[in-house]
Amino acid sequence: MRSRQSIPEMFAMFLQFEAERFNGWVYDAKLRRSIQNLLVKISENHTNEIFWAIYWHKAWQNQPNSLALGHLSAYLQESCYWAVKKTIPQFASVHSNLADYFQIAIAQVPKILKACDPNQKASLKSYSHVAFANIIRDVLRQQQEIDYANDWALLLKLSRKRLQEALQNAGLNNETIARYLLAWKCFSDGYILGKSPNVRKLQQPNQETWEIIAQFYNRDRLTQLNPPPPESPPQSLEKWLLLCAKYARAYLYPAVSSLNAPKAGNAESELQDDLPDNSGHDSLLESLIAGEEAETQKNQHQEIHDLLMKTWENLPERSQQLLQLYYQQGLTQQQIAKNLEIQQYQVSRQLTKARESLLLAITKWSQQTLHISVTSNVVKHISAVLEEWLQHYFGNLPNHSSKE
Repeated sequence: MRSRQSIPEMFAMFLQFEAERFNGWVYDAKLRRSIQNLLVKISENHTNEIFWAIYWHKAWQNQPNSLALGHLSAYLQESCYWAVKKTIPQFASVHSNLADYFQIAIAQVPKILKACDPNQKASLKSYSHVAFANIIRDVLRQQQEIDYANDWALLLKLSRKRLQEALQNAGLNNETIARYLLAWKCFSDGYILGKSPNVRKLQQPNQETWEIIAQFYNRDRLTQLNPPPPESPPQSLEKWLLLCAKYARAYLYPAVSSLNAPKAGNAESELQDDLPDNSGHDSLLESLIAGEEAETQKNQHQEIHDLLMKTWENLPERSQQLLQLYYQQGLTQQQIAKNLEIQQYQVSRQLTKARESLLLAITKWSQQTLHISVTSNVVKHISAVLEEWLQHYFGNLPNHSSKE
């Protein structure tokens, strides 16, 4: 990849793809004029990209729909590209369509800008690299589930909330959405064998099953739909459910068109500004990103520690005492119950509640800061992180510090 050098290039040029490959940089004329005009007015620090990243980030915070978003989207092109390029190979079963995944990730720039604090040690570029990778990782995991599942398995895996969002996204009216959601519920209830989470390929319901589904729908429509619609035959329910699957796929994995393609009529005049190729920049950039990732991870570990300490300090005194006795002094639940003259089940319940408070704090932080979707596997991982922190933190405290 050709590396951008000057401030106008960093904040006004966009990646161009051809046949799913990087094909050079292209200027956005409006952004180019904007940054060049500012460079004339602001001479101090005009060659420092960190200065301009913070400048535009703060401008975006004051006016989210301003020109600043365009400059920052241009600036984060390389971070997004390398994050996507490094993340895709982790999913061997996913077709490597780099350009499409790049567009999916770069479209989340406003979300990343909102979560990133420019005053923290981590730079916007290093922070966004981690965020882009997490966004693509979620998309790829989601796509794997969609690709593996046929329509019937997909419908059984969907939650009501996710299906409702998909139907709303498709522009259906409330009455149609209500009918489709009821049909989906009756399908789930009628196709009992399909409820196993390990089942990916399911056969289309047979005629007997369709009759049961229609029976459920025609019964429940009288109490769950207002006003109740006419009775519907199995054929109508099948049609509705196939539409539900179609809308769900479109919502969960939307088709993305390029956001950075040159404007019609301007492509020829702007392509002459492409940068010459400079050998060695790919490896230098990758080394820089690796260093930024290490610094970002260090900052994130500190953020988690500070978050857990703050949450711990806000726990009830009894919860703090139980955690200290269990993790610091290494007492069993039975020993704690004996020392405090309470029942063992009370110790277990209160310990669980204290850990849940800490676990919830990390989970919310992961959602807001790292843009990670909360799944059962993610919660298991966060729980392991919490357990490691508890053992490390209390293991390094002197015993006399525990509360009596």
